[in-house]
Amino acid sequence: METKDGLHIWEDHFYPEVVDPLTGAVLPEGEEGEIVFTSLTKEALPVIRYRTRDLTRLLPGTARPAFRRMRKVTGRCDDMIILRGVNLFPSQIEEIVLRTPGVAPHFQIQLTRRGRMDHMTVRVEARAGAGPEQRTAAAVSIAQAVKDGVGVTVEVTIVDPETLERSLGKLRRVKDLRGSLT
Repeated sequence: METKDGLHIWEDHFYPEVVDPLTGAVLPEGEEGEIVFTSLTKEALPVIRYRTRDLTRLLPGTARPAFRRMRKVTGRCDDMIILRGVNLFPSQIEEIVLRTPGVAPHFQIQLTRRGRMDHMTVRVEARAGAGPEQRTAAAVSIAQAVKDGVGVTVEVTIVDPETLERSLGKLRRVKDLRGSLT
């Protein structure tokens, strides 16, 4: 019986591997990391250990048991932020912001250094008409959700609507100021 529960990799044409994004070491079966492909036949573009920069994990096949399936892509290696030893992605912050009432879906992550420690401030635009109480509640809610879901403590600042810097209509999500400070 065939099921529709994920992307199956045609392993007769491609050899998939999941590697540690930082070291390139192959990870054990079922671990999350960067998916890497090598083409095995002339049917595909010839690539050897092509690094996709997509984070996922390989699972046993269900529709085609001979072929493994790939779990949904959870993020990108090139977006990864390492904060006090914890790997996090802007998409994790985005999920939290999107489910928080009283704020717009526009946010920016600022990375700074305070003494020897890295510090993250999440700046989020308030929705038009959000009062001071709603802004305070949103900031507390976002900070707690990041702590619970990601495992790091961050500062959250709610800013007025339309105040975060945009370039060509797109918001610049991460501002890394750690190297420019002493």
